[in-house]
Amino acid sequence: MKKQMTSIELFTGAGGLALGLEQSGWHHAALVERDKHACSTLRLNQCSGHPLARQWRLISDDVRSVRYDELPGSFDMVAGGPPCQPFSLGGKHRAYRDQRDMFPEAVRAVRDLRPPCFVFENVQGLLRQSFASYFQYIVLQLAYPTLVLAKKESWTEHLSRLERCHTSGCQADLAYRIVYRLLDAAEYGVPQHRRRVFIVGFRADLQREWSFPEPTHSIDRLLWDQWVSGEYWDEHCVSRKQRPIQPEKLAARIGRLQSDFRLFPPMGKRCRTVRDALCGLSDPRFRSNAVSNHEFRDGAHPYPGHTGSVLDAPSKTLKAGDHGVPGGENMLALPDGTYRYYTVRESARIQTFPDDYRFSGSWTEAMRQIGNAVPVALAKVVGDSILKQVA
Repeated sequence: MKKQMTSIELFTGAGGLALGLEQSGWHHAALVERDKHACSTLRLNQCSGHPLARQWRLISDDVRSVRYDELPGSFDMVAGGPPCQPFSLGGKHRAYRDQRDMFPEAVRAVRDLRPPCFVFENVQGLLRQSFASYFQYIVLQLAYPTLVLAKKESWTEHLSRLERCHTSGCQADLAYRIVYRLLDAAEYGVPQHRRRVFIVGFRADLQREWSFPEPTHSIDRLLWDQWVSGEYWDEHCVSRKQRPIQPEKLAARIGRLQSDFRLFPPMGKRCRTVRDALCGLSDPRFRSNAVSNHEFRDGAHPYPGHTGSVLDAPSKTLKAGDHGVPGGENMLALPDGTYRYYTVRESARIQTFPDDYRFSGSWTEAMRQIGNAVPVALAKVVGDSILKQVA
């Protein structure tokens, strides 16, 4: 009988990463989250008996207060999304100067628990050139978690010491082989362009070979199904009269597709669109729906730089916002020229949360939770791949 692979997740938020990892076969024996609204969502689904959440053990506390030697059992993986505000393009870009930088806590968890593997997710701003040295510092701390920052040692001095260890091939007490990559969720079946950095490490003594899963969905295939074969419109029962005019800016790309592939479409699946994601949900403006978290919210309007997402393409990245949800980001630009906010359920679908997973709190708080989440489907793809190496 196969051993059940257990994991602990830090900075769980509303549970997107946790749900995806559970779907891939990991069992989250502990989740750490301090935000009261996110904790309410986790408890709501736990107490209602959601099949993926009912066995979760929630530690509602600041991760800095957690003592890992007091937790029962061992963990095969540490997972989490350390708060991204220090690196977010929409934040203040303070990195190591920002007290919200929780990567040191991620390193501490790896050092104390010594798991066979770990996975951490963060915003693409982590890879900005201005953060290059600090990102290298994060990676090397995770690679050699027992080489800790000494008293009166600056982070740059610590970085130099880690670099010397790394290049000399020193035999550290605990070491990890690490890879990282910027993934676009749309290329893995999520109906949203969401680019995030994933950092994955395997304990060096295990000598595992691993690489990130290859993309399965493409915009080229979507364009083919829309503007060459018409299969996309047929699936959604959109008549020729109702179909939008082919965007002029895509004419050259579509022409190239017809030339390159002639009678056969590009390989793989097409990227999923907002229309795909919302299929089966009623329009919240005109009809109530039995689906939870699907209430209409009025007041959406575009403004420069914030023009909403169109129906027949992957959604723009859902945002949480540093001081609340920026309304121009989380809204839908309808074909008739009007705009409306996504409902909480629509946003959850765009993040690939299951419909039976509910969110606690006001529209603003629920949208913040969803905007901070890892898409469930993307978490499952990465989780599947890691599990194959350690199970």
